[in-house]
Amino acid sequence: MSRIKSKNTKPETIIFEVLRLSKIKFRKHYPVPGKPDIAFPKLKIAVFIDGEFWHGKDFNDWKEKITHFWLDKIGKNITRDKKNFNLLKKAGWTILRLWGRDVVKNPTKAYSKILKLLEKSYPGA
Repeated sequence: MSRIKSKNTKPETIIFEVLRLSKIKFRKHYPVPGKPDIAFPKLKIAVFIDGEFWHGKDFNDWKEKITHFWLDKIGKNITRDKKNFNLLKKAGWTILRLWGRDVVKNPTKAYSKILKLLEKSYPGA
């Protein structure tokens, strides 16, 4: 598992590049609960680009097919994510979770979701 990237994954680098090309300033892996992959600290917007397996997307649909080791590991990841999201929400942050495969398949759609949040924070921009 030590070879599994947790930072600067392909989906993350796709969005980093799109934001840079758009000249949108952001912070990578900002030091708040959960270390969002992308953060806009002044606006309190946190974007997480998560792998479907590691973060348990549709976990109930496939959890019977994995060993107890993975059940425990992914279950803890899901619990940790919920805890971090709750801490951020209590601190006034808006959270956007993007799934890695969706980003790779359609970066424009993922970028649009981020833009929509930014536009809400800057009405009339």
